[in-house]
Amino acid sequence: MSYLFKNPDRVMPFFWEHLSLTFSALLIALCIALPLGFLIAKYQRLQAPVTSVLGIIYTIPSMALYAALIPYTGLGVTTATIGLVAYAQMILVRNVVAAIKGIDPMMIEAAKGMGMSKAQIIFKIEVPLAVPVVIAGIRVATVSIISIGTVAAWIGAGGLGRLIFQGLNHDHTGKIIAGTVTIAILAIGADLLFRVLEKILSPRTN
Repeated sequence: MSYLFKNPDRVMPFFWEHLSLTFSALLIALCIALPLGFLIAKYQRLQAPVTSVLGIIYTIPSMALYAALIPYTGLGVTTATIGLVAYAQMILVRNVVAAIKGIDPMMIEAAKGMGMSKAQIIFKIEVPLAVPVVIAGIRVATVSIISIGTVAAWIGAGGLGRLIFQGLNHDHTGKIIAGTVTIAILAIGADLLFRVLEKILSPRTN
């Protein structure tokens, strides 16, 4: 811990790299997972093949996936981001599907009876009711990305993993502890942030 407190100027650049990598990967992952999950929820025949493929990707060790990508996308942030986006899909898509399927069909029928269009039903009924479950999935995916993102330093993507690898290479326990503790702080902070968002965005009943 002493290294962390004595050298914040050396730790913080790694922290910002890790934060940037995490949330850029999360944003891209959401752009894919939200429409894909909604599509699967509406067309159930797609669920088995899509979730099977995502499940296979999720079980591939991160270093093996990065090694497979390097010949095509090279070393660095691009490869790391592709890997993190791929790993996040299983968690995000599964939660989006669960959120949409968990909506009471009677509410949808009532909305149709009130003359709501399909677009109105989606944005006024389905989206608000799905938000808590989707946010929960985003929270889990974010923590997962932060953790797996540590390995991204192995392919030159930067982040707090670089600090840990430096510590391992130079037998510097202080760097290893500093990197590990900072990653834990980042993961806990992200978890708390999304828990707060989940409460704020949850539909309120009076």
